[in-house]
Amino acid sequence: MKILKIDHLGIAVNSIDQAKSFWSTVLGLHFEGSETVAEQKVTTAFFPVGESEVELLESTAPDGPVAKFIEKKGEGIQHIAFRVANIEEALAELKAKGVRLIDEKPRIGAGGAKIAFLHPKETGGVLVELCQRD
Repeated sequence: MKILKIDHLGIAVNSIDQAKSFWSTVLGLHFEGSETVAEQKVTTAFFPVGESEVELLESTAPDGPVAKFIEKKGEGIQHIAFRVANIEEALAELKAKGVRLIDEKPRIGAGGAKIAFLHPKETGGVLVELCQRD
């Protein structure tokens, strides 16, 4: 598996509209736009930082994964995403190593990226996302 870089940090928030003023006004990061990913019950907002991004995540439903995260842990860093050269190969390698996966096959995430999550019980409690952008 070839990890190319940290693609983004996912930060769970109750409201993108409220949270984005800190990232743009206070820190001066450029707000690149938002996107709703209905399948994942989330709206995302992106703030590029060098070759990576900060991704704000707002749930669109009370039973969505981001809403459940906030209910359990409060707002804050929800996941770290690593960009990989080939997500299918990365998942096959991890599965062969006995790593428990949330997604055994990639799905489409924000920006059309192929994404898959590793189970946090395998990573010391950190939700890790793999993503491939073509």
